[in-house]
Amino acid sequence: MTQSRSFPAFTHIALHVADLDKSAAFYTAFCGLETVHRREDDGIRVFWLAEPGEAKHFVIVLIEGGNPDPQKKGDISHLGFSLESKEAVDRLAEKAGDHLAWPPKQLPPPTGYFCGLKDPDGRVVEFSYGQPLGPGYEA
Repeated sequence: MTQSRSFPAFTHIALHVADLDKSAAFYTAFCGLETVHRREDDGIRVFWLAEPGEAKHFVIVLIEGGNPDPQKKGDISHLGFSLESKEAVDRLAEKAGDHLAWPPKQLPPPTGYFCGLKDPDGRVVEFSYGQPLGPGYEA
């Protein structure tokens, strides 16, 4: 039996990217996502990426043909991913190289411990530990 909902379900976010292959490689390497769907519409390639086993719940849709528009200084817009520990945040920041936008930092709840990386289009992706939406949160 299917349970009915009286509110919309958030299923995806779609992002235009300048280089689909570079962007997919970034989100695979740093975010642990996998490509779960590929197609071409009118000559434009589209990839759907999801966490393993979560493709029926939420995907990031990457659409080729975008223009890089790096975020301006002070713009803290971002996509957020949760990690299992502060050490995992540190390891990711060390691995980031030129992608590092925000070095690891601790802020009071609900923010927790986090760092930020820039994807190939200059979009910030945050990796955190201790937020109420992931591991390590203590009320």
